[in-house]
Amino acid sequence: QAQVVESGGDSVQTGGSLRLSCVYSGLPGSRYCMSWFRQAPGKEREGVAVIFSGGSESYVADSVKGRFTISQDNAKNALYLQMNSLKVEDTAMYYCALRIAYAGNCARWAAPSMYTYWGQGTQVTVSS
Repeated sequence: QAQVVESGGDSVQTGGSLRLSCVYSGLPGSRYCMSWFRQAPGKEREGVAVIFSGGSESYVADSVKGRFTISQDNAKNALYLQMNSLKVEDTAMYYCALRIAYAGNCARWAAPSMYTYWGQGTQVTVSS
């Protein structure tokens, strides 16, 4: 049975840092598109960053470029999001999402509908 569990969310002040973790298990296949999404109250779910499990290729959204870094540890079945220079507008529930990379790429990575496996979310709150 597939499981995806996020952790690391917290309340921090503007300019602070957090590291989110996601541990997954029981997924079929061996190559995945692994992404972080976020959703603030009243807003649509937004793709933040993606990494392909079969390599080091990764992308981050323009809104977090230069501040957030996505990484993985395949030996631990883990995905991470290092968030630096946090802003009030980064406040949201952050979700880890995975899908099998059948074509060996992560096309349309920022579309939530493309993902099969989701965690329950971890809350990040940034205050000024």
